[in-house]
Amino acid sequence: MLYEKYLNTIDERAELFCNVADTIWDDAETAYGEYKAVRLITGILEEAGFEITCNIDGIPTAFKATYGSGKPAIGILAEYDALHGMSQQPCVAEKLPIPGKNTCHGCGHNLFAGGSLAAALAVKEYVDAVGRGSITLFGCPAEEGGSGKVYMARTGVFSDIDAIVSWHPEKMYMVRTRPSLANLSVIYSFDGIAAHAGGSPEKGRSALDAVELMNVGVNFLREHMPLTSRVHYAITDAGGLAPNMVQSHAEVKYLIRAVNAGEVRELHARVDRIAQGAALMTDTAVSSRVVSGCSDLITIPTLQAVANEAMHDIPLPVPTQQDMEYARALQSTMNLTDAEKEMPPYALSVRDPAPPVAHGGSTDTADVSWNCPTVQMHIGNWVVGTPGHSWQSTAQSRSPYAKRAMLYAGKAVAATIMRLMDDGEALNRAKYEHYQKTKGKYVPPIPADLRPPLREE
Repeated sequence: MLYEKYLNTIDERAELFCNVADTIWDDAETAYGEYKAVRLITGILEEAGFEITCNIDGIPTAFKATYGSGKPAIGILAEYDALHGMSQQPCVAEKLPIPGKNTCHGCGHNLFAGGSLAAALAVKEYVDAVGRGSITLFGCPAEEGGSGKVYMARTGVFSDIDAIVSWHPEKMYMVRTRPSLANLSVIYSFDGIAAHAGGSPEKGRSALDAVELMNVGVNFLREHMPLTSRVHYAITDAGGLAPNMVQSHAEVKYLIRAVNAGEVRELHARVDRIAQGAALMTDTAVSSRVVSGCSDLITIPTLQAVANEAMHDIPLPVPTQQDMEYARALQSTMNLTDAEKEMPPYALSVRDPAPPVAHGGSTDTADVSWNCPTVQMHIGNWVVGTPGHSWQSTAQSRSPYAKRAMLYAGKAVAATIMRLMDDGEALNRAKYEHYQKTKGKYVPPIPADLRPPLREE
């Protein structure tokens, strides 16, 4: 195994990294409120000699931690925000909420933080040995719907980095090749006139009617937009609970996705016109405001090849009998496909990169990828068939196997970075591929005056 001397330091400090993951799972914090997680991670890095810069773009839970100096300058991403509205006890195979707890790690960001910390400390040992280069761990808040990395990217914090190597919990071991969709989240507010729905309905102008008509209009729009686009909505304010009152105010939140920012803007304009039409039909007024957004992901084949080589070089964690029993019990609660039923419960090998088929989801890592060459790995922390953002993924994200896979992720990220630091030609090719796709231009997808919804501790 290449770079074994440095990667072994992750095994030597495995208890520390697992404790970090468990602590973040136990004290789950949601978007822009991840104060405990940040103190935990930065405290360990500062003690190791990293230079800590906090409060990036005025966000208290965004930071960067750098060790070394000069080039090559490689970065690692860490996420640590949890999901609101999710509660689940760990390491069990049944849906079992934790009484009084409404926030949990259903996307494995506790593992993400622990694994990225492990990688950063392993690369530190390498930088000390070779006497050149720098490693920066970027602490990224609010991935879950908060677009934290977009605000960080808007400040240019990633622009001086030669490459970013990242990862995310998944059901397989494989370098990510799929691009993601750009998106924009918009709230539409309708205002009408309240009235008694039975006594004087003619005097009312229903904001809720406008919301419902807008939703009908967008449903028809879906037939006439590109197959790669997506439009989702949720009624966030239905105007109250009284059916005998004409609702004078109502709101609906739309998430608009497309293959790039230009198509998002075009689709956004069409959704805007439907909203205006709904207001015209109901004699109400409509206003809108963008609340978040992200770009499409830029993929870099050279980085994917280097990461794939590193992943194949490192032994995968071997599930124990207890792991397998837990996996089968979990899978009995899942709606597995025929193909998944034929697979082992845990991924046992690293897949070769798949063809870059378009992905229906979005990620704020995409905005990092517009600023510097970026690669991401899928790591098989979860049982095959596990849905993301589910009670099953939440329960597993504190399990023994998930943490062993997290340590593998730390090694894979660190080994990829060391390869890049040793191979200037590969790094230059990655930069060339990045420029060919971006032309050196990044336009943030959110309005210049939009600020994140910060929360006090």
